[in-house]
Amino acid sequence: MEIFNISKRFPPEEKYSLTDQIRRYSRSVCTNLAEAYRRRRYKDYFTSKLNDCETENAETQVWLDFSHDCKYITTEEYSSLTTQNDEVGKLIWYMINNPDKFR
Repeated sequence: MEIFNISKRFPPEEKYSLTDQIRRYSRSVCTNLAEAYRRRRYKDYFTSKLNDCETENAETQVWLDFSHDCKYITTEEYSSLTTQNDEVGKLIWYMINNPDKFR
């Protein structure tokens, strides 16, 4: 939600590119995680969806990089969001490497 709220400030010309992309990828991490957890009893499916989460999380970071480089977010916002993104990535990797703990 923090990304969504911050991206409201992005310039109108970014509406169908950067704004849309950063919102889509950050939300996709959540939706893929929900789908993975719902199917956690199927180990292969669970880890596959978690891999999708990790990919979407990495892409979210790329959009954060662009947002910062274009000066749409402050260095403080970038640092905070990047830290949070890294933490989400660590949790996803933990789940990928320990799927039996979530069955």
